[in-house]
Amino acid sequence: MIKNSIELKHVFKKYQAPTSFFAPKKENPFVLQDINLKIAPGEFHIFLGRSGCGKSTLLNIIAGFLPKTSGQVLVNGHEVAAPGRDRGVVFQNADAAIFPWLTVYENVSYGLKMQHFSEKERTPIVNQSLKLVGLDQHANKYPYELSGGMKQRVQIARSISNDPDILILDEPFGALDAQTRRIMQDELIRIWQKTKKTILFVTHDIQEAAYLGQKISIFSPAPASNIYKTITVDYPYPRNVFSKDNEQLVTELNNYFPIGGR
Repeated sequence: MIKNSIELKHVFKKYQAPTSFFAPKKENPFVLQDINLKIAPGEFHIFLGRSGCGKSTLLNIIAGFLPKTSGQVLVNGHEVAAPGRDRGVVFQNADAAIFPWLTVYENVSYGLKMQHFSEKERTPIVNQSLKLVGLDQHANKYPYELSGGMKQRVQIARSISNDPDILILDEPFGALDAQTRRIMQDELIRIWQKTKKTILFVTHDIQEAAYLGQKISIFSPAPASNIYKTITVDYPYPRNVFSKDNEQLVTELNNYFPIGGR
């Protein structure tokens, strides 16, 4: 078993439409078709594609929130059957993911509390997680007192506090303004380099993919989406969006998306 590894073998996914007397059963196209991918331990891996192409669906299958239709999804050598502590998830909508009646500290502590960690056990873990994301001075604030970027830091800290092998992020910065988004991208790179965790990151933003990823898997358009190209990004961090390397990568990625939008 290789810790933090992910392997997808011939993964298919389709949703069955509801049927009735007036709407007879019909065959639905696959959302995902024959996905094959290996993600190495400690890798920062981007899922890039147009909106609606199945990126988030695949992420939810890996997280254990959705069942696949067929194929294999292996995390650390074991078949995924349900959500697990080895996979921490950060969603795009932080307002829906964190509890407004709990403080920052209590939100980050919540998962550990549900696992019956004592307060003495929880305290150093939560404090370390808050310090890692730069929220140690805001532990007693409530979500309504936080900016959008700070709310996303709460989500990340809550995931990290459970010490998952893998961090799964579904367009976590999509609702942020451009300046905050860049700050959060840099923060995520710093956290990844410090923790050495495997990261899966969904985006439809080519600039974001180029700035963050070690590897970028490009999805074909819906329906029946597939990963038709995985690019290895071989220039180091920290990255400069104005560098020649970054400009070349953005140009290369743009070539996979014809005019008409992503």
